[in-house]
Parts: sequence; C-alpha cells; structure tokens
Amino acid sequence: MTHGAAEARRQREGQTFGGDSLLVRYVNFVKLPHTLFALPFALLGVLAASRVTPLDWRTVLWVVVAFSAARWVAMGFNRIADRTYDARNPRTMNRELPKGALTLGQAWASVAVASALFVLAAWSLNPLCALLSPVALAWIVAYSFAKRFTFWPHLWLGMSLAIAPVGGYLAVTGAWSRPAWLLLAITIGVATWVAGFDIFYALPDESFDRSEGLRSAVVRLGQRRAILAAKLLHGITIPALALFGWGAGFGIWYYAGLLVATGILAYEHRLVRPGNLSRLDAAFFTMNGVMSVTVFVFALADRIAG
Repeated sequence: MTHGAAEARRQREGQTFGGDSLLVRYVNFVKLPHTLFALPFALLGVLAASRVTPLDWRTVLWVVVAFSAARWVAMGFNRIADRTYDARNPRTMNRELPKGALTLGQAWASVAVASALFVLAAWSLNPLCALLSPVALAWIVAYSFAKRFTFWPHLWLGMSLAIAPVGGYLAVTGAWSRPAWLLLAITIGVATWVAGFDIFYALPDESFDRSEGLRSAVVRLGQRRAILAAKLLHGITIPALALFGWGAGFGIWYYAGLLVATGILAYEHRLVRPGNLSRLDAAFFTMNGVMSVTVFVFALADRIAG
C-alpha cells in the first residue's frame, strides 16, 4: 500500500468503505451498513405482532423498505444540516459533503427519493401507517436540529429509532397494541438504548461542540456525569425490553438473548473511562450494534420454537 493510500485510509471515518464510485459515496454518505444494526428492532416489532395477526412476506418486505428509506432520510438530512459543522470538525471533515465527494444537489436528491419511497411503503402497508408516515418523517428530520436547542438530543435520537419497532408492529396489525403498554415498553427500551449509546458517541466531540455552541449531555454534564447518565439509561433498557418480551409472549430464548445483550452493554461500559476514550473506536460502536442483532436472533428463535 502506498503512503498516500495508507494516509487516505487512516483519515477515512470509521465504518465506511474505500472507493470512488458514486455507489460507494452514497453508501458512506448515510453509513448504509448501520441499517443492518438498527433494522432488527423494527423486525422485533413484526415478530411480536405476528403472535396476534397472521404475517406474510409482503408485509415484511415493505417494513424493510420503509425502515431503510426512513433511515436514509434521517441520516442524509442530518449530513445536509450539519455540513458546515462537519467541515470544521477534524473527526468529520472528510465526510462526503465537506470534502466534495457528493454535491448538495445529489444529497438532496437522495433524501427526496428516500422520503417518497418511505411514504409509498407506508401506504402499501395499511391506512394507519400511511396516516402516521408524515409525522414519522417530520420527527426524524427535526432531530438534526435538536443539538441547537437542547442538551438531550440523544433522547430525541432514541425516540426516532424507537419508531422502528412500533412501526413494525403497526405494519402487521394496523392498530395499537393490546395491552397498550406493550409498545410503550419497547419504545422506552429502544429509546434508552440508543440515547445511552449516542452519549458515548458525543464524548470525542466535547471540545468542538463547546466551541461551536452546540449542545449535548457531555457539554452539559462533563464526561464523568455524562457517562453516568449513559449507564442509568442503559439500566432502563434491559428491564424495558424484558417487560416487552413478557407482554408479547416471548419465552426463554428471548430472555437468553437479553442476558447476552446485558453482557454486551456491561462490557462496553467497562471500556470507557472519563478522560480516557482510547477504546472508544469503530469496533466499540460495531459491537454495540451487534446487540440489536442478538436480541432479534434470539427472539426469532423463540418465535420459531413457540
């Protein structure tokens, strides 16, 4: 490998791909592989709903399309909204918009196409999903501005991802859950998981965010107390997911998966110390994403066994 290639590889943001094709640039623009780590929670909602309403592959396909499109909209719009900040942040200045790998027009075009695809998928599922689709889009797009006015954008992001399992459930049933608290439990579980994780993600940007007047729990609390806040949020995650599993009728395989997920979270928290973020790397974030896959795989095994 030449020195120039090695330098480009070193400067490329973690969890992205090398290459100059338009496809690779779009994939990196929205970190498309992350979809695989968040999609399982949407499918967890589908699994739970399948216990009360017959499931077909057409519904599963449209759920996958809807979630993938919604995530593209959320990430793409976030990159557009933050492009001037990203250009000044050493960690993000090599993203596609700041470095000119994609034009602003190309970015907007992809977000527009993804938005239309999301609405189409929602309309193809059922009337309730169609009715709620503009609300969901508005919420996930508004997240990009949260750090301008609140120290807790992490909770906004958590609620954005929590739409996934609720949407998966509604896609199958076309109605809210019975008991009503079932979907509230999964909302709390996913929202706290994502919010705690996002606090970790904000740790390396503390100095930059302060200098730019941006807000986060890390800016408000400092590293030590922000890490404690992440621990407290993740302390809610597992009980909420356990309550959801009980209400949805999952059994021993599901709870075995939660035990593994608990171990993953506990290990992650051991890696991060105030003042020492040396182990907060791409592998850390990938491992956290594995948690959602773990919970879904064990839930699927439980559903098949049951």
